[in-house]
Amino acid sequence: MFEALKDLLFPPACLGCERRLDHSRPPLFCADCQAELAFIRSPLCPCCGTPHVAGGDHLCGACLNNRYAFDAARSLLSYQPPVANIILALKFGGNLTAIASLEALTAGSDCLGQLGEPDLVLPVPLHPNRLRERGFNQALVLAKGCFPQWRDKINTELLARTRLTTPQSQLSGKERRTNLRKVFTLAQSGGVTGKRVLLVDDVFTTGSTVQECSTILRAGGAARIEVFTLARSLAR
Repeated sequence: MFEALKDLLFPPACLGCERRLDHSRPPLFCADCQAELAFIRSPLCPCCGTPHVAGGDHLCGACLNNRYAFDAARSLLSYQPPVANIILALKFGGNLTAIASLEALTAGSDCLGQLGEPDLVLPVPLHPNRLRERGFNQALVLAKGCFPQWRDKINTELLARTRLTTPQSQLSGKERRTNLRKVFTLAQSGGVTGKRVLLVDDVFTTGSTVQECSTILRAGGAARIEVFTLARSLAR
């Protein structure tokens, strides 16, 4: 009765098109927007998670050449509307209304089954200046929202961003790969030694951000590094 009354007083709307919904149970998407959600599934690269057009799971060219420092990366969805709009609203508008729906989508996917239980969950950090400007770290919000069962494993002190850089969204692929060099550091020596680490960020585009973080974690002695991003950009 309480839920019905709440829906009557505060009618829920679709996160994608703002169409009124009949209930407030997440995920809050109408049938049309739900159909637009492009989940990333096999076949894909077992290392970086790049989806393949056909065949079984197999390593992509980049991973055959040992490009990445992490052991495995997985993304829940393709970076396209309506998810792209939700991420932008979260990141630059502080709109947190989609978090419960993103948690429901993560829990209902097979993505969790491809990730091992970590010892540490590390959101990709923001520079202190950017954090003050934005007021929150979207990677931390996603880590808490998508992995409520591992909230006690989240650590925001171990990995630090030491230099303010140009936002990756404003750069080309080549510029992204050089923009973040020597930007991250481990604030606590020995903090990841022998640990299984889950690194969390919002979008995987070229992989430059998680690669730089993973390089630092690997040098710090992490036993295994897995990456989760809510979305993945398939355009290059």
